[in-house]
Amino acid sequence: MAVPKKKTSVSRKGKRRGGHTHKLYAKTTSSCPNCGGITKPHHVCPSCGHYKGNEIIKMQEEETETAE
Repeated sequence: MAVPKKKTSVSRKGKRRGGHTHKLYAKTTSSCPNCGGITKPHHVCPSCGHYKGNEIIKMQEEETETAE
């Protein structure tokens, strides 16, 4: 019967077992209550600049020019 001569170290054991734990996963998103845009949880909304009902960043309104 095969018996190891030396103890397997924690790092070597972790390298062997760690392959399946580094998988990709979908990031969670939530909708902004002010504008309805998609934001990360606990982050300022990138489209309107609000967080928890307060305006944190003043965003400039984009002016659209119409060609006539």
